[in-house]
Amino acid sequence: MKRFGIHIRLLVAGIMLIMATTVILGYMGLTITREFVLSRFENRMNSLARYLALNSELQILIGQRSALERLGQNLLSEDDVVRVSIEDENGNLLAEAEKPMETNNGGSLYEVSAPVIQRRAGSFPFVGDLNESQVIGRVRIAYSSQGINQLLSAIANRFLWLSLGMACACAVIFYFFSLSIVAPVTRLAGIARQVGEGNLKLRAQSDSLPETRELGLAFNAMLDSIETSQNALKRANEEIVRQKTLAELGKFSLMVAHEVKNPLSIIKSSIDLLKKDLQSSEDPVPIVYIEDEIQRLNRLIEDFLLFARPAMPAFRHVDLNRMLHDMIVRFEVQLNGARVGIETRIPETPCRTDADPDLLTRAIGNVLKNAVDANGNQGKIIVTASQRDRRWVVEVEDQGPGVASESMEVIFEPFYTTRAKGTGLGLAFATQVVTAHKGRIRVENKPNNGGARFILELPLNRNDGTNNPKEWSDVDCR
Repeated sequence: MKRFGIHIRLLVAGIMLIMATTVILGYMGLTITREFVLSRFENRMNSLARYLALNSELQILIGQRSALERLGQNLLSEDDVVRVSIEDENGNLLAEAEKPMETNNGGSLYEVSAPVIQRRAGSFPFVGDLNESQVIGRVRIAYSSQGINQLLSAIANRFLWLSLGMACACAVIFYFFSLSIVAPVTRLAGIARQVGEGNLKLRAQSDSLPETRELGLAFNAMLDSIETSQNALKRANEEIVRQKTLAELGKFSLMVAHEVKNPLSIIKSSIDLLKKDLQSSEDPVPIVYIEDEIQRLNRLIEDFLLFARPAMPAFRHVDLNRMLHDMIVRFEVQLNGARVGIETRIPETPCRTDADPDLLTRAIGNVLKNAVDANGNQGKIIVTASQRDRRWVVEVEDQGPGVASESMEVIFEPFYTTRAKGTGLGLAFATQVVTAHKGRIRVENKPNNGGARFILELPLNRNDGTNNPKEWSDVDCR
């Protein structure tokens, strides 16, 4: 039975139960029927014997043996009566009638007897007490159980066929019933195998039976928990790998920046000396190129150094709106006459909370630089500040081509850039700063007029002196 499934086991158990019930009920039914029929048949034969004894009283008294024989022959017309005999009070045979009996009928012979009683009345002479009776003979009837056996055999055959029919009908019903129970479990097993192969998107369908429905819901809950845990584990592993990569990258960047910065300073000093000696030169273009490249390398090294150092905010109470306004004013000065206009939508009301204004200024400045580059040093940039759900939100919108869909997930990764001379560290540094302030940064494309929208969200919090932001209950940000 270990090799058979629950469906076969239920079916075999059901058939065995039906067969056992049928056999027990059939045996009890046939036994009760046999006892009942034999009892009624014996009562009938006793009635026939008493009837014959009553009719034989007169013939015995007057000695009419021929009449007694006719009475016996008449009684032999009964199907089950085999022999009839009439005796006197001394046991002498007065009359006997018998018919042949088949030897292969399977029946047994039984015998009943009844006394022949002479009833005396007070009107006869020379009589004693009234209502006295005297046995003057005895009648004996032998009968066969052939008819009873045939009747019981017919009843048994009909009961057998009826039981077989009912057993088959019950087996078919039980088959489909057990199938309806096993089918959801089989489907669930198939889903479990597919889930084991890695398809965690499958879910068990709701079933009509409460138990299998509960099993399916529990199975789906388990799959949801597994998928959630797997996604969380995947994100944790990715974060661990990312942090490890960033740490190694920071060490490497710091080493390279230190090794390059000193020779670069020497080269810059030497170029300044050469410029004094070549002031009369008619072609200073090579010197200008060298200075530009030195400045670009210097900015690159500064970006490396800034990104290599972990962003550890030094929280203090600041007005975020005022900080943003002052940062944009200084940024416009650095544009050096570029044809880019910055439109600000910053509330005049202060929004005071705990933050690191230096890190935030650099982070938002990097986002603005990215917007200027996306605009091609022209057009308009819109900066909006607002408060939503106890968060300070800054939106920077440009009029560039927008962000490609494949770049949405990696645009904030270190060293990812679409510019030929970009380092890919500006947005990565901004992400570091915003994350250190327990906030988030994201990008989306504007649906109507094109361009990208960078959204920085910072929770309004306070600092308890341990550089760990906590929820602020009364933030002054109206």
